[in-house]
Amino acid sequence: ARVPAVSVMNIEGVREGHQSEGLRKYGADFPERHCFTLVFKGKRKNLDLAARCEEDARHWVQGLTKLMGRLQAMSQPEKLDQYPFWIHGVLQRADRNKDNKMSFREVKSMLRMINIDMDDVYAYKLFKECDRSGDERLEGRELEEFCRRLLRRPELEELFGRYSGEDRVLSAEELRDFLRDQGEDASLRQACAVIRTYELNEKARQQDLMMLDGFMMYLLSAAGDILNQEHTKVHQDMSQPLCHYFISSSHNTYLTRNQIGGTSSTEAYVRALMAGCRCVELDCWEGSDGEPIVYHGHTLTSKILFRDVIESIRDYAFKQSPYPVILSLENHCGLEQQATMARHMKAILGDMLLTQPLEGQDPHDLPSPEQLKGKVLVKGKKLPEPWHEPCGVTSLPDPEEEEEEEEEEEEKLQERSSRQVRDSPRAMVLGDHGVLAKDASQVAPELSAVVVYCQAVPFPGLPHALRHPRPCEMSSFSERKARKLIKQAG
Repeated sequence: ARVPAVSVMNIEGVREGHQSEGLRKYGADFPERHCFTLVFKGKRKNLDLAARCEEDARHWVQGLTKLMGRLQAMSQPEKLDQYPFWIHGVLQRADRNKDNKMSFREVKSMLRMINIDMDDVYAYKLFKECDRSGDERLEGRELEEFCRRLLRRPELEELFGRYSGEDRVLSAEELRDFLRDQGEDASLRQACAVIRTYELNEKARQQDLMMLDGFMMYLLSAAGDILNQEHTKVHQDMSQPLCHYFISSSHNTYLTRNQIGGTSSTEAYVRALMAGCRCVELDCWEGSDGEPIVYHGHTLTSKILFRDVIESIRDYAFKQSPYPVILSLENHCGLEQQATMARHMKAILGDMLLTQPLEGQDPHDLPSPEQLKGKVLVKGKKLPEPWHEPCGVTSLPDPEEEEEEEEEEEEKLQERSSRQVRDSPRAMVLGDHGVLAKDASQVAPELSAVVVYCQAVPFPGLPHALRHPRPCEMSSFSERKARKLIKQAG
């Protein structure tokens, strides 16, 4: 099949070997060293590729990685130098009949190629304004004018005019005044440095003057961002107890689309972790052949193996951040498969998995993110110690956690999912899962043993919790219950 052209700018990463769900499932016929995967930005699916030989695969991976690095290191002016070549390529692809003229249909195709989602009525209005010849085609200068209007920022033009005056040229002194008005402690020297970095016109740059395009380049660059660039790296004190921090968390992490009939994928975990997520959810259910599965129970979402999810977490947990990752287990498995889950986590995660309290840690305080760097924590139910039941299995009360966490969502899904399940050939399988869930109040000792600092418990009420704080215990609430507690005891 012919693969459409893609810009290197749209590639997020290159993975070597069988490092994607597609290649793990279907790549067995190709040697691992011949395979690699392109991961794209946004919601576009991965592209799995196999080369004729190991050397070809290595050249592709090294070449693409080098190009991506070069792009990342480019300054804004350097990127602009590449713009004419890039836009020319887009225009050529969008010009379907190759007449060097663009119909409105072809212009819409071009907008899609450069990821501009524009209202058709507004786009046609711009098109008509630029079509000086009135032949429903844009060519040459008309097309240039259309592209220029796409990039217009009237609010920045108005701001530029306010500071530059009638001559529409910003002197270093005027730029310094603008920077000071924004709260920056700017000097004339700093204003000149900004001009020399961002002004596109060489003559203006030599005279320490800034034109509108240079002003816009500066404001739309990282230096003009309201975000303090120092804050793109960790700048907070990370030595406080874990509960002192907001934790970037994900709900139903395994889903790639909707909550009822969407696709479950290990790729969803990879994307969440690479986006900086530190707490991912696994809805665990009984699977065939003794292997636990992850999916959105009682719906038609597809299923993935628990062990495959854990492998993906092992590979990507700490690529974006060194701080701990929490696995939030919503457990619907019987005792045997719970033990299997524990075995998989120990075998796959190895030393990453925290199975014992940190040595020398005050039991009245949670450890800090700094102390837990590189560690995976399991959130789930924990058996009381020592276990008193002869078989080593204790029935625990279901934490409100699960019912509270799901109640609002379940109300919305119940009618739709039950109707779909009832009419579906998979109804028997889903019904089996419903039966198996009766064991969820029991916890296997093996699974209990890997729960250390995130023990899920029913909420005992605020008065009790404040009198008897237990740092290792946690409860979950629906937004509705949280609002109720805030009203009662905010």
